[in-house]
Amino acid sequence: MNQSQEWAPQAIQAEVDALKHKPGALLPILHALQDRIGFIPEAAVPIIADALHQTRAEVHGVISFYHHFRTTPPGRHVVQICRAEACQSVGARQLEAHAKARLGVDYHQTTPDREITLEAVYCLGNCACGPSIRVGDSIRGRVTPEAFDELMDELQTRPLEVMG
Repeated sequence: MNQSQEWAPQAIQAEVDALKHKPGALLPILHALQDRIGFIPEAAVPIIADALHQTRAEVHGVISFYHHFRTTPPGRHVVQICRAEACQSVGARQLEAHAKARLGVDYHQTTPDREITLEAVYCLGNCACGPSIRVGDSIRGRVTPEAFDELMDELQTRPLEVMG
């Protein structure tokens, strides 16, 4: 995800043109835009609809159906909490309640300081080490509320970089 990269209708059109000929092109286009921009800008909907000969409502319907897609810029750090059964069985529900209270946001929301966006995810492939979270490309297991707080303190005070 490259949020710092500016987007413009020309950049959106270039992504659409590169993928519009693929079968089932809508999802690859949406993924490409979110990967490049960090979210799906409202201005992208009519460009995509026109290129794929769909209505704006159809494109918007797909965007709103999949929780993975964002329509607003995320915070500097995206924190995903696994909500799959294996993680739930070892405390993920308590962790998610703690995270929401600590950050003061619900899923798909961003803290007022624009630092952290909280998202749910359904399996990080780290089932034996739950509850698990992902921050950027880094997956952490056996996350306790205390470990979550330490990580949030670290994220909110250090420059943007890959967390290891």
